[in-house]
Amino acid sequence: MAHTQSRTADAAKLDQIVTRAIGDLSAGYGGVMVSLGHRLGLYKAMVEAGPLTSRELASRAGCAERYVREWLGSQVAGGYVAYHAISDTYELTPEQALVLADEDSPYFIPNAWAVPASMWSDEEKAMEAFRTGKGIAWGDHDRRLFCGVAAFYRNAYRASLVPEWLPALDGVVEKLRAGALVADVGCGHGHSTVLMAEAFPASEFLGFDTHQESVTEARKIAAEAGVAQRTAFTTARADDYPGAGYDLICFFDCLHDMGDPVAAAAHAAKAIAPGGTVMLVEPFAHDHVEDNVSPVARIYYAASTTICCAHAISDGGRMVLGAQAGEARLADVFRKAGFTHFRRALETPFNLILEARL
Repeated sequence: MAHTQSRTADAAKLDQIVTRAIGDLSAGYGGVMVSLGHRLGLYKAMVEAGPLTSRELASRAGCAERYVREWLGSQVAGGYVAYHAISDTYELTPEQALVLADEDSPYFIPNAWAVPASMWSDEEKAMEAFRTGKGIAWGDHDRRLFCGVAAFYRNAYRASLVPEWLPALDGVVEKLRAGALVADVGCGHGHSTVLMAEAFPASEFLGFDTHQESVTEARKIAAEAGVAQRTAFTTARADDYPGAGYDLICFFDCLHDMGDPVAAAAHAAKAIAPGGTVMLVEPFAHDHVEDNVSPVARIYYAASTTICCAHAISDGGRMVLGAQAGEARLADVFRKAGFTHFRRALETPFNLILEARL
């Protein structure tokens, strides 16, 4: 059978698929190298250092030269480090530094590799879920998932949430400046909550999440940022968190993870103040599968398969949206919950920023 298929296969198409598969395999290997370079401080040791020999870099980072030399070869092959053949030296360009060394850069990527690492670690759980239809709760995943997701979103939120996303909502910034009550539902490690608290000292921010470990981490992050007096983090579900009269209720990249998103939206409808706003930030997606063909969509579909859908199923699975739900399905969720106004306020290559009002 295999021999027959090889004779009938289109050679050009086969070569294209094999090339793509090798590229993916190369990226998987490369991700391990990126993570090592980040955790060992190799990238940071190269920042603004100019050309370095492998021995010089090893000395700066406190590592063994022979390992560093081989690691540098992988970085040159992958286009992540520049190589000067005449002097046999290696250099990190300013652009490469923004992606690989500057932890505050919106382009910083190394921490994101913790997510696929956790997915590989949880492969047996995913296989069982596929075969049984059972879910996998967020807290049952490899711990690298929590830090990887938080770190991946933190810098994007830092670059865009306060200067771009909030101003795109009607009248929200004015309320926050004057003093508003805000609920950050599914807050995770609280990076979004803390960013808003830093920007709007007159307002009060409450973060809610079902994962106790994340709530504990959020409290630490808020304290380190000096906003603990204006923030509070509590373990609670999206459909029963306490309080009412919220001027702004936020869902940052989490509604699609919930087992009953309509119930979460309906609770927001009950908890929101008159004239209040729901800010829904979701992974960017078109409404149809055939339109979601891109590297970003592939990342989201893959993560959704083993993480997002798996958690929603573990959470009851009344409506399993997935990370590529699209605006139309999200709008339908809020219509069912009683909201009459729903619009796309902004979009990025990674996110849809949506506004809902009663």
